[in-house]
Amino acid sequence: MQAAYIEELGPPDVIRVGELPPPRPGPCDVLVDVGATAVDPVDTFVRSGAWRTPVPFPFVIGRDLVGTVAEAGPGAPGFRPGDRVWCNSLGHGGRQGAAAEQAVVAADRLYRLPEGADAVDAVALAHPAATAYLALFTHGRLRAGETVCVLGAAGNVGGAAVVMAAQAGARVVAVASDRDAAYCRALGARHVVDRHDPDLPALIRAAAPDGVDLHLDTSGHNDLEAAVALLAPRGRVVVMAGLGTRPVLPVGPLYLRGASVTGFALSYARTDELAEAAACVNRMLTEDLLRPRAVVVLPLTATAEAHRRLERGEVRGRLVLRVSASAD
Repeated sequence: MQAAYIEELGPPDVIRVGELPPPRPGPCDVLVDVGATAVDPVDTFVRSGAWRTPVPFPFVIGRDLVGTVAEAGPGAPGFRPGDRVWCNSLGHGGRQGAAAEQAVVAADRLYRLPEGADAVDAVALAHPAATAYLALFTHGRLRAGETVCVLGAAGNVGGAAVVMAAQAGARVVAVASDRDAAYCRALGARHVVDRHDPDLPALIRAAAPDGVDLHLDTSGHNDLEAAVALLAPRGRVVVMAGLGTRPVLPVGPLYLRGASVTGFALSYARTDELAEAAACVNRMLTEDLLRPRAVVVLPLTATAEAHRRLERGEVRGRLVLRVSASAD
């Protein structure tokens, strides 16, 4: 089969696209004919070695896929050949990745694609939407009536977070570029604050005079001093991006507010948590509540170039690799 893989850690140039033996599913696995896969920032971290995780060489890269069931093991009930499915947790923790014509997925990491869902839209949403769900509800413990501040609200994860929080009955303060204000309001934000404004903390405080119950910085700047100062009593900060950041933690104000800072990465989510997030993602796809704002589709042979674009900061939206015609 054709696959995008590495035989050593390093820059995008270590990525090869060529023939590898097709994988074989175990009794509790499903063999999937891959239609499309997305390129995530975490893929670049794994490929480069910035995020240390078991990487058996040759290692197929990529986390997310949409495809069709080719074969299901006896311990994978409910999946039959021809079923359209998706996954967003390959390519990490020793699991081979998704950027190949076929991939093996454990049955408890695989989800049915809703009837009529577009394959490219689905694979583009799979990672950021699941990330947003788990950050908001599993780790952020967001409840109806609370106020959530989403930094990077016009981005992939941020946009999904705005929609989900608003749907859950929370008040959303979106922080984004002024040019994205109308987009954020359309997603459900109650207030939109220009991230370039020099009085940004004061503007957020004006929008949330009783304090912020949940603070999500999807942009990865992680100014914890500013974030903690904005919190309501027992407020929460969920840190979910910014691999290289080293912010100051204001311990005094943190404990005086009874507040908390929690780190979260989708790669460490349990399978039951991933399944709960997948149910929300499928509902959003079914009800057309969120679509990727911008998608660039490239062939599998352009995997290394996709990684270069991502690392150079040239991507606004999502990069998707088309593996087969079934992604059309």
